[in-house]
Amino acid sequence: MSRKELMRSLKFFLFSISAGIIEIIAFSILNELTGWSYWPCYLIALVLSVLWNFTLNRRYTFQSANNVPLAMAQVLGFYCVFTPASTLLGNYLADTLLWNEYLVTAMNMAANFILEYLYDRFVVFRKSLDTNSIAKKHAVQ
Repeated sequence: MSRKELMRSLKFFLFSISAGIIEIIAFSILNELTGWSYWPCYLIALVLSVLWNFTLNRRYTFQSANNVPLAMAQVLGFYCVFTPASTLLGNYLADTLLWNEYLVTAMNMAANFILEYLYDRFVVFRKSLDTNSIAKKHAVQ
């Protein structure tokens, strides 16, 4: 792995931690204060974290200047598969098998981190890596 890819992975990891913090705080607030079942708490928290993570990673990790609506549509495609699968599985584990909601959420977050990095790197931003103004500025130096 090149140094550049290692740094890209590290940035994705750090931004994902910040998104994870947003997700767990939102989930905790909803889970503790609303009395809702697992799935609406998880779904709302996931959407908030995805928006945050996409925005930061597009600009700073992948440094992409590609079409934002197209990139968002591709990420939406990922979440059209991941969200129902993780929501149904999470709801089953938390509400049917009575697993701890926070353990289930942590497992979903770990799966999301790994799968989204691979999808973003090799599908969404594959052809537009390092094309934005930040990348061009660093290339000149």
